[in-house]
Amino acid sequence: MVQDEWKNQSIVTKFIIVGLSEGRDPNYILFVVFLVIYLITVLGNLIIITLITIDTRLHSPMYFFLANLAFIDVVLSSVTLPKLLDILCTLRKSISFAGCITQLYFFQYFVVVECYLLAVMAYDRFVAICYPLNYTITMNSEVRIRLVVVCWACGFVNSLVQVVSVSELEFCGPNIVDHFFCDVTPLFKLSCSDTRLAEAIFLMVVVAVGMFPLTFIVATYVRIILAILKVPSAKGRQKTFSTCASHFIVVALYYGSGNISYTWPSSTLTMKKDVKLVAVLYSIFTPMLNPIIYSLRNKEVKAAIRRHLNQKVNSK
Repeated sequence: MVQDEWKNQSIVTKFIIVGLSEGRDPNYILFVVFLVIYLITVLGNLIIITLITIDTRLHSPMYFFLANLAFIDVVLSSVTLPKLLDILCTLRKSISFAGCITQLYFFQYFVVVECYLLAVMAYDRFVAICYPLNYTITMNSEVRIRLVVVCWACGFVNSLVQVVSVSELEFCGPNIVDHFFCDVTPLFKLSCSDTRLAEAIFLMVVVAVGMFPLTFIVATYVRIILAILKVPSAKGRQKTFSTCASHFIVVALYYGSGNISYTWPSSTLTMKKDVKLVAVLYSIFTPMLNPIIYSLRNKEVKAAIRRHLNQKVNSK
């Protein structure tokens, strides 16, 4: 009966994004915090991309994938953070229907690309550690490019399916998105039409995107750990493990928070605050931490930074 009453109302043309809280005053402290996070994210990842591009010693498969990850993190954070900063500073919470769907499309796109890219990076470490003699042949430039193209293609298919399924829903009732960006789950809760098919599609995507790559990564790291344990010297084991420890930390942060966010049980029409906090972790903090983790734990990246800093100093 309620749905019939909603359908008699005008179709929703814009949404109101609640943000991180329902406060009626600008939150300048959070604005500064997230602005700093955004600047660190963009600057840090651009430094990684620049180093890998200009330093020939970093022209290897691992750093090729790392450059792609850095680019994805820049765009992913740019999909959600600018609107969040606008909400925190000006309280302009409205977003057009087209703008909401566009944000949903690009967020889903780059989240999925990153999921598969992390699986590819795990495979790269597996080949490098378990089959070092065949590494350069197995992970040649053609294979690298094909693997990355597959990641981007999977992201495109997923985001297209999600956007089409959400766009087919009717939104004629409440238009308040209780989140800090337009995502699939909060939009399902606002629809006045039957969402069972769209939710079933979304569940299949979560399994395909979240569980399959994660299972592959876990299985790959089990093989990697077994291979590391066979290294005769303790120093050799430590050196080998350090090459994949950074990637493992990133995977744990990204998949841990992402899976919790999308599988969190919710029976109400509002998003739980805990889900928002977890979403902040994987959509905002992880893109910022990636360049920090990779640069601080990677000797080759730190060496490249020192070389180019010394070149700058010596040129003066």
